[in-house]
Amino acid sequence: MSEHENPKTHPTSNAEKDPHDWTTGDEPMTGAQASYLKTLSEEAHEEFDDGLTKAEASLKIDELQEKTGREK
Repeated sequence: MSEHENPKTHPTSNAEKDPHDWTTGDEPMTGAQASYLKTLSEEAHEEFDDGLTKAEASLKIDELQEKTGREK
């Protein structure tokens, strides 16, 4: 995206950024992440970890989506 393009016309341009590169990745996971991760954990018969960071939660969500067949 060039510096003169409107970011609203490319709303997903950074949607695939690696969670390890997130500037806020070490903050606690969001409420939405926790809720979805709890649901996925139950479906995958795995223990829910409520102490994950945003980045860790994102990676775990990806892992459990694949395991439960809820891939994007």
